[in-house]
Amino acid sequence: MSISLPALPDAATPPPPPDGAAVVRRRGLAISPRYAAGRIGGAAVSMLAVVFIGFFLFRIVPGDPVRAMTRGRPVDADQLAALRHQFGIDKPLLSQFADYASRVARGDLGTSYQYKSSVSALIGSHVWPTVYLVGTATVIAAVLGIRIGIRSAWRHGSRADRANSGIALVLWSMPTFWLGLILIVVFSVGFGPIPGLFPTGGMSAPDVHGFFPVVWDHLRHLVLPCLTLVAVLYAQYLLTMRATLLEELGADYLTTARAKGLRDDDVRRRHAVPNAMLPAVTLVFLNLGTAVSGSILAETIFSWPGLGSLFYEALTVPDLPLLEGLFIFFAAAVIVMNLLAELLYPILDPRVRTT
Repeated sequence: MSISLPALPDAATPPPPPDGAAVVRRRGLAISPRYAAGRIGGAAVSMLAVVFIGFFLFRIVPGDPVRAMTRGRPVDADQLAALRHQFGIDKPLLSQFADYASRVARGDLGTSYQYKSSVSALIGSHVWPTVYLVGTATVIAAVLGIRIGIRSAWRHGSRADRANSGIALVLWSMPTFWLGLILIVVFSVGFGPIPGLFPTGGMSAPDVHGFFPVVWDHLRHLVLPCLTLVAVLYAQYLLTMRATLLEELGADYLTTARAKGLRDDDVRRRHAVPNAMLPAVTLVFLNLGTAVSGSILAETIFSWPGLGSLFYEALTVPDLPLLEGLFIFFAAAVIVMNLLAELLYPILDPRVRTT
Protein backbone atom coordinates (compact mmCIF):
# COMPACT_ATOMS: atom_id res chain seq x y z
CA MET A 1 0.00 0.00 0.00
CA SER A 2 1.52 3.31 -1.07
CA ILE A 3 0.70 6.71 0.33
CA SER A 4 0.79 9.64 -2.06
CA LEU A 5 1.99 12.88 -0.54
CA PRO A 6 0.83 16.22 -1.88
CA ALA A 7 3.30 17.97 -4.14
CA LEU A 8 5.36 20.59 -2.43
CA PRO A 9 5.44 24.01 -4.03
CA ASP A 10 8.58 25.03 -5.86
CA ALA A 11 10.79 27.00 -3.48
CA ALA A 12 11.80 29.32 -6.32
CA THR A 13 8.21 30.32 -7.04
CA PRO A 14 6.69 32.65 -4.43
CA PRO A 15 3.07 32.06 -3.50
CA PRO A 16 0.61 34.44 -5.20
CA PRO A 17 -0.74 37.29 -3.11
CA PRO A 18 -4.32 37.04 -1.90
CA ASP A 19 -7.01 38.35 -4.24
CA GLY A 20 -7.63 42.08 -3.85
CA ALA A 21 -4.73 42.63 -1.47
CA ALA A 22 -2.14 45.28 -2.03
CA VAL A 23 1.39 44.04 -2.58
CA VAL A 24 3.76 45.55 -0.05
CA ARG A 25 7.41 45.10 -0.95
CA ARG A 26 10.59 46.08 0.76
CA ARG A 27 11.64 48.05 -2.29
CA GLY A 28 8.59 49.78 -3.59
CA LEU A 29 4.93 49.81 -2.75
CA ALA A 30 1.82 49.09 -4.73
CA ILE A 31 -1.17 50.83 -3.15
CA SER A 32 -4.43 49.24 -4.08
CA PRO A 33 -6.83 51.37 -6.13
CA ARG A 34 -9.52 50.76 -3.49
CA TYR A 35 -7.36 52.32 -0.79
CA ALA A 36 -6.46 55.36 -2.91
CA ALA A 37 -10.03 55.80 -4.17
CA GLY A 38 -11.38 55.67 -0.62
CA ARG A 39 -9.02 58.35 0.57
CA ILE A 40 -9.63 60.57 -2.46
CA GLY A 41 -13.39 60.10 -2.11
CA GLY A 42 -13.21 61.10 1.54
CA ALA A 43 -11.25 64.24 0.60
CA ALA A 44 -13.88 65.12 -2.04
CA VAL A 45 -16.70 64.75 0.50
CA SER A 46 -14.78 66.96 2.92
CA MET A 47 -14.43 69.66 0.24
CA LEU A 48 -18.17 69.58 -0.46
CA ALA A 49 -18.83 70.02 3.25
CA VAL A 50 -16.38 72.94 3.31
CA VAL A 51 -18.17 74.67 0.43
CA PHE A 52 -21.52 74.27 2.18
CA ILE A 53 -20.31 75.33 5.63
CA GLY A 54 -18.22 78.19 4.28
CA PHE A 55 -21.25 79.93 2.82
CA PHE A 56 -23.53 79.77 5.87
CA LEU A 57 -20.74 80.30 8.42
CA PHE A 58 -19.98 83.85 7.31
CA ARG A 59 -23.64 84.74 6.82
CA ILE A 60 -24.06 84.63 10.59
CA VAL A 61 -21.12 87.02 11.18
CA PRO A 62 -22.56 90.25 12.62
CA GLY A 63 -22.16 93.38 10.55
CA ASP A 64 -23.45 94.93 7.34
CA PRO A 65 -20.77 95.05 4.60
CA VAL A 66 -22.54 97.88 2.76
CA ARG A 67 -22.75 100.12 5.83
CA ALA A 68 -19.14 99.28 6.76
CA MET A 69 -17.85 100.31 3.34
CA THR A 70 -19.92 103.52 3.27
CA ARG A 71 -19.13 104.56 6.85
CA GLY A 72 -18.38 108.26 6.98
CA ARG A 73 -19.93 108.99 3.58
CA PRO A 74 -23.26 110.70 2.93
CA VAL A 75 -25.44 107.96 1.40
CA ASP A 76 -29.20 107.60 1.43
CA ALA A 77 -31.40 104.51 1.62
CA ASP A 78 -31.71 104.21 -2.17
CA GLN A 79 -27.95 104.15 -2.59
CA LEU A 80 -27.59 101.52 0.13
CA ALA A 81 -30.26 99.41 -1.57
CA ALA A 82 -28.47 99.79 -4.92
CA LEU A 83 -25.20 98.60 -3.41
CA ARG A 84 -26.88 95.61 -1.79
CA HIS A 85 -28.42 94.74 -5.16
CA GLN A 86 -25.03 95.12 -6.85
CA PHE A 87 -23.40 92.75 -4.37
CA GLY A 88 -26.35 90.33 -4.57
CA ILE A 89 -26.96 90.30 -0.82
CA ASP A 90 -30.54 91.48 -1.18
CA LYS A 91 -31.59 88.09 -2.61
CA PRO A 92 -33.07 85.27 -0.52
CA LEU A 93 -30.47 83.14 1.24
CA LEU A 94 -31.06 80.03 -0.89
CA SER A 95 -30.74 82.08 -4.07
CA GLN A 96 -27.44 83.49 -2.80
CA PHE A 97 -26.22 79.97 -2.05
CA ALA A 98 -27.16 78.79 -5.55
CA ASP A 99 -25.14 81.64 -7.09
CA TYR A 100 -22.24 80.92 -4.74
CA ALA A 101 -22.20 77.17 -5.48
CA SER A 102 -22.38 77.83 -9.23
CA ARG A 103 -19.41 80.20 -9.06
CA VAL A 104 -17.32 77.80 -7.00
CA ALA A 105 -18.07 74.95 -9.41
CA ARG A 106 -16.68 77.12 -12.24
CA GLY A 107 -13.60 77.96 -10.18
CA ASP A 108 -14.72 81.56 -9.68
CA LEU A 109 -14.32 82.73 -6.08
CA GLY A 110 -16.04 86.05 -6.75
CA THR A 111 -15.03 89.69 -6.41
CA SER A 112 -13.97 91.34 -3.16
CA TYR A 113 -16.30 94.05 -1.86
CA GLN A 114 -13.61 96.29 -0.42
CA TYR A 115 -10.76 95.72 -2.92
CA LYS A 116 -12.97 95.57 -6.05
CA SER A 117 -10.66 92.84 -7.28
CA SER A 118 -10.88 89.13 -8.00
CA VAL A 119 -10.62 86.99 -4.86
CA SER A 120 -8.39 84.54 -6.72
CA ALA A 121 -6.00 87.36 -7.66
CA LEU A 122 -5.89 88.62 -4.07
CA ILE A 123 -5.11 85.14 -2.78
CA GLY A 124 -2.39 84.72 -5.40
CA SER A 125 -0.74 88.02 -4.46
CA HIS A 126 -0.70 87.21 -0.72
CA VAL A 127 0.07 83.49 -0.70
CA TRP A 128 3.85 83.64 -1.24
CA PRO A 129 4.63 85.87 1.75
CA THR A 130 2.67 83.41 3.88
CA VAL A 131 4.44 80.37 2.44
CA TYR A 132 7.75 82.17 3.00
CA LEU A 133 6.98 82.82 6.67
CA VAL A 134 5.00 79.78 7.80
CA GLY A 135 6.83 77.34 5.53
CA THR A 136 10.20 78.41 6.95
CA ALA A 137 8.89 78.17 10.51
CA THR A 138 7.40 74.72 9.85
CA VAL A 139 10.62 73.28 8.44
CA ILE A 140 12.77 74.65 11.28
CA ALA A 141 10.29 73.53 13.95
CA ALA A 142 9.91 70.04 12.46
CA VAL A 143 13.66 69.41 12.26
CA LEU A 144 14.32 70.65 15.79
CA GLY A 145 11.19 69.23 17.42
CA ILE A 146 11.40 65.72 15.97
CA ARG A 147 15.12 65.39 16.61
CA ILE A 148 14.99 66.64 20.20
CA GLY A 149 11.79 64.65 20.83
CA ILE A 150 13.58 61.46 19.78
CA ARG A 151 16.50 62.21 22.08
CA SER A 152 14.20 63.04 25.00
CA ALA A 153 12.17 59.85 24.63
CA TRP A 154 15.24 57.65 24.29
CA ARG A 155 16.68 59.13 27.49
CA HIS A 156 13.39 59.69 29.26
CA GLY A 157 13.67 60.70 32.88
CA SER A 158 17.02 62.41 32.42
CA ARG A 159 17.65 66.05 33.24
CA ALA A 160 17.73 66.94 29.54
CA ASP A 161 14.40 65.19 29.00
CA ARG A 162 12.75 67.02 31.90
CA ALA A 163 14.14 70.36 30.76
CA ASN A 164 13.09 69.87 27.13
CA SER A 165 9.62 68.68 28.07
CA GLY A 166 9.10 71.56 30.51
CA ILE A 167 10.18 74.19 27.98
CA ALA A 168 7.97 72.63 25.30
CA LEU A 169 4.92 72.62 27.58
CA VAL A 170 5.47 76.28 28.44
CA LEU A 171 5.84 77.26 24.78
CA TRP A 172 2.83 75.20 23.68
CA SER A 173 0.59 76.78 26.31
CA MET A 174 1.80 80.31 25.52
CA PRO A 175 -0.63 82.44 23.45
CA THR A 176 0.84 83.32 20.06
CA PHE A 177 -0.16 86.99 20.21
CA TRP A 178 1.34 87.40 23.70
CA LEU A 179 4.64 85.81 22.69
CA GLY A 180 4.79 88.02 19.59
CA LEU A 181 4.24 91.17 21.63
CA ILE A 182 6.92 90.14 24.13
CA LEU A 183 9.42 89.58 21.31
CA ILE A 184 8.59 93.01 19.85
CA VAL A 185 9.14 94.70 23.21
CA VAL A 186 12.44 92.89 23.86
CA PHE A 187 14.02 92.87 20.40
CA SER A 188 12.39 95.74 18.48
CA VAL A 189 11.66 98.62 20.85
CA GLY A 190 15.13 98.84 22.39
CA PHE A 191 16.18 100.12 25.78
CA GLY A 192 17.47 103.66 26.22
CA PRO A 193 20.40 104.24 23.87
CA ILE A 194 20.31 100.60 22.70
CA PRO A 195 18.31 100.44 19.45
CA GLY A 196 16.00 97.60 18.55
CA LEU A 197 17.68 94.69 16.80
CA PHE A 198 14.83 93.78 14.44
CA PRO A 199 11.97 95.65 12.70
CA THR A 200 8.61 95.72 14.43
CA GLY A 201 6.62 94.66 11.39
CA GLY A 202 6.27 94.35 7.66
CA MET A 203 8.18 92.19 5.20
CA SER A 204 10.71 94.72 3.89
CA ALA A 205 11.76 98.34 4.10
CA PRO A 206 10.90 100.53 1.09
CA ASP A 207 14.22 102.43 1.08
CA VAL A 208 16.53 99.39 0.74
CA HIS A 209 18.06 98.69 -2.67
CA GLY A 210 20.55 96.20 -4.06
CA PHE A 211 20.44 92.40 -4.01
CA PHE A 212 22.36 91.64 -0.82
CA PRO A 213 20.90 94.55 1.19
CA VAL A 214 17.39 93.46 0.17
CA VAL A 215 18.08 89.83 1.16
CA TRP A 216 19.47 90.96 4.54
CA ASP A 217 16.48 93.25 5.06
CA HIS A 218 14.03 90.41 4.33
CA LEU A 219 15.84 88.13 6.77
CA ARG A 220 15.75 90.77 9.52
CA HIS A 221 12.00 91.22 9.03
CA LEU A 222 11.52 87.44 9.06
CA VAL A 223 13.26 86.74 12.38
CA LEU A 224 10.62 87.76 14.94
CA PRO A 225 7.44 86.39 13.27
CA CYS A 226 9.28 83.19 12.33
CA LEU A 227 10.62 82.80 15.88
CA THR A 228 7.09 83.25 17.25
CA LEU A 229 5.72 80.44 15.09
CA VAL A 230 8.73 78.17 15.57
CA ALA A 231 8.34 78.32 19.35
CA VAL A 232 4.77 77.01 19.21
CA LEU A 233 5.24 74.48 16.39
CA TYR A 234 8.49 73.14 17.84
CA ALA A 235 6.71 72.28 21.08
CA GLN A 236 4.03 70.32 19.19
CA TYR A 237 6.57 68.23 17.30
CA LEU A 238 8.72 67.53 20.36
CA LEU A 239 5.87 66.43 22.61
CA THR A 240 4.17 64.37 19.88
CA MET A 241 7.36 62.57 18.86
CA ARG A 242 8.37 61.96 22.46
CA ALA A 243 4.99 60.50 23.45
CA THR A 244 4.82 58.24 20.38
CA LEU A 245 8.35 56.92 20.77
CA LEU A 246 7.81 56.22 24.48
CA GLU A 247 4.96 53.89 23.51
CA GLU A 248 7.36 51.90 21.32
CA LEU A 249 10.17 51.51 23.85
CA GLY A 250 8.63 48.51 25.59
CA ALA A 251 7.84 46.62 22.39
CA ASP A 252 9.17 43.08 21.95
CA TYR A 253 10.78 43.79 18.59
CA LEU A 254 13.19 46.25 20.23
CA THR A 255 14.23 43.59 22.74
CA THR A 256 14.75 41.15 19.87
CA ALA A 257 16.83 43.70 17.96
CA ARG A 258 19.07 44.27 20.97
CA ALA A 259 19.38 40.49 21.49
CA LYS A 260 20.70 40.21 17.93
CA GLY A 261 23.57 42.44 18.91
CA LEU A 262 22.49 45.72 17.32
CA ARG A 263 23.89 48.88 18.82
CA ASP A 264 21.55 51.18 20.70
CA ASP A 265 21.78 53.86 18.01
CA ASP A 266 20.92 51.32 15.31
CA VAL A 267 17.95 50.04 17.31
CA ARG A 268 16.64 53.57 17.64
CA ARG A 269 17.32 54.63 14.04
CA ARG A 270 16.31 51.46 12.18
CA HIS A 271 13.47 50.11 14.32
CA ALA A 272 11.99 52.42 16.95
CA VAL A 273 11.90 55.76 15.11
CA PRO A 274 10.33 54.52 11.83
CA ASN A 275 7.50 52.86 13.75
CA ALA A 276 6.86 56.03 15.76
CA MET A 277 6.92 58.47 12.85
CA LEU A 278 3.29 58.33 11.68
CA PRO A 279 1.83 60.89 14.14
CA ALA A 280 4.75 63.24 13.51
CA VAL A 281 4.35 62.88 9.73
CA THR A 282 0.65 63.67 10.07
CA LEU A 283 1.51 66.79 12.07
CA VAL A 284 4.10 67.86 9.47
CA PHE A 285 1.64 67.58 6.60
CA LEU A 286 -1.14 69.33 8.49
CA ASN A 287 1.20 72.19 9.32
CA LEU A 288 2.32 72.33 5.69
CA GLY A 289 -1.37 72.66 4.82
CA THR A 290 -1.70 75.56 7.22
CA ALA A 291 1.47 77.06 5.72
CA VAL A 292 -0.68 78.45 2.91
CA SER A 293 -3.32 79.67 5.30
CA GLY A 294 -0.84 81.36 7.58
CA SER A 295 -1.23 82.42 11.16
CA ILE A 296 -3.77 85.19 11.53
CA LEU A 297 -2.46 86.29 14.91
CA ALA A 298 1.24 86.28 14.00
CA GLU A 299 0.71 88.01 10.65
CA THR A 300 -1.56 90.62 12.19
CA ILE A 301 0.81 91.42 15.06
CA PHE A 302 3.83 91.79 12.78
CA SER A 303 1.90 93.41 9.87
CA TRP A 304 3.04 90.60 7.59
CA PRO A 305 1.38 90.94 4.14
CA GLY A 306 0.12 87.36 3.94
CA LEU A 307 -3.16 85.50 3.83
CA GLY A 308 -3.61 85.67 7.60
CA SER A 309 -3.65 89.48 7.67
CA LEU A 310 -5.83 89.50 4.53
CA PHE A 311 -8.35 87.27 6.33
CA TYR A 312 -8.35 89.61 9.33
CA GLU A 313 -9.00 92.63 7.09
CA ALA A 314 -11.84 90.80 5.33
CA LEU A 315 -13.38 89.84 8.66
CA THR A 316 -13.59 93.45 9.86
CA VAL A 317 -15.93 94.49 6.99
CA PRO A 318 -17.16 91.64 6.58
CA ASP A 319 -16.07 91.04 2.97
CA LEU A 320 -18.15 87.92 2.29
CA PRO A 321 -16.67 86.81 -1.08
CA LEU A 322 -13.13 87.21 0.23
CA LEU A 323 -13.92 85.39 3.48
CA GLU A 324 -15.57 82.52 1.63
CA GLY A 325 -12.74 82.27 -0.90
CA LEU A 326 -10.05 82.27 1.80
CA PHE A 327 -11.97 79.70 3.83
CA ILE A 328 -12.20 77.36 0.83
CA PHE A 329 -8.53 77.89 0.01
CA PHE A 330 -7.41 77.23 3.60
CA ALA A 331 -9.53 74.11 3.91
CA ALA A 332 -8.44 72.77 0.51
CA ALA A 333 -4.78 73.10 1.46
CA VAL A 334 -5.27 71.16 4.70
CA ILE A 335 -7.40 68.47 3.02
CA VAL A 336 -4.87 67.95 0.22
CA MET A 337 -1.96 67.70 2.66
CA ASN A 338 -3.88 65.27 4.85
CA LEU A 339 -4.63 63.16 1.76
CA LEU A 340 -0.93 63.08 0.84
CA ALA A 341 -0.07 62.01 4.39
CA GLU A 342 -2.55 59.13 4.24
CA LEU A 343 -1.15 57.99 0.89
CA LEU A 344 2.35 58.13 2.38
CA TYR A 345 1.51 55.99 5.42
CA PRO A 346 1.98 52.60 3.70
CA ILE A 347 5.41 53.68 2.45
CA LEU A 348 6.54 54.58 5.95
CA ASP A 349 4.89 51.65 7.71
CA PRO A 350 3.86 48.47 5.79
CA ARG A 351 1.61 47.54 8.72
CA VAL A 352 -0.86 50.12 7.45
CA ARG A 353 -3.43 48.21 5.43
CA THR A 354 -3.85 49.44 1.86
CA THR A 355 -6.70 47.19 0.80
